[in-house]
Amino acid sequence: MNTGRPPLVLTDNRSFRTHLSELGSGDIVVGLLNIKPTEQVLFLDLVERGIRLFPSALAQQLSRSKCLQALVYKDWMVPHTFVARDRHDMIKQINVYGREKIGAVVTKQNRFNCGLGINLWSSIEEAYNQVCFGSLEYPFVIQPFVKAAIDVRVVIIGDYSEAYWRSNPHSFRNNMFCGGNSGEQRLSSEQWDLCQNVMQRGKFPNAHIDLMVTADGTTYFGEINLRGGLKGARISGPEYQKRIKAMETAFVKSICRT
Repeated sequence: MNTGRPPLVLTDNRSFRTHLSELGSGDIVVGLLNIKPTEQVLFLDLVERGIRLFPSALAQQLSRSKCLQALVYKDWMVPHTFVARDRHDMIKQINVYGREKIGAVVTKQNRFNCGLGINLWSSIEEAYNQVCFGSLEYPFVIQPFVKAAIDVRVVIIGDYSEAYWRSNPHSFRNNMFCGGNSGEQRLSSEQWDLCQNVMQRGKFPNAHIDLMVTADGTTYFGEINLRGGLKGARISGPEYQKRIKAMETAFVKSICRT
């Protein structure tokens, strides 16, 4: 902790910007930081200076980047998911996808949510042609398209959790924003363990997790975020915010007691 003064506890982005240069080891910043893509190195600076973040710097970075998620969570995702950073990555994976006889693929743009950055292509070669002519920008995530899969959204806040399926008979985009339907979903012990594992790996105190359940019952990790839409969830917006606030307060108290 700082020896010259009591620790600062900052709970909004304006205070964070005001005191950024004077923050030191043991100071606390609570809440999601509005850090722009060109400023993301600030997370490294904060961690190196010993500043306590809630949610963690890793969780906030993962929430912002589908590409980082594909790097960190690759082993839990659909096999052959990868991050396309440049043409060399695409050429290498074209050979892999051809060898594995993978047909249609899905691309996910790095910082888009609500299904708006997801596109379906007939093949990886088609996606490569589009990126070569500037219709698709690097970096992005690419993975094999899985037919007849059900999307399961899991909301976890402390000791509260719920899960609900999302499906769209008219589109491969199952998001509620894109017209999907929903209903209550009971998680298996394996699916629950998967959620716990991805949260622990990314140091998430709470999360909206998307799982993909295939027609044969296989479950893959899709995405994770610190915040997300609640359409289809049982929990109300006010109750959700109340629980988030309680977690933030408990975190500050636990740090200040040490």
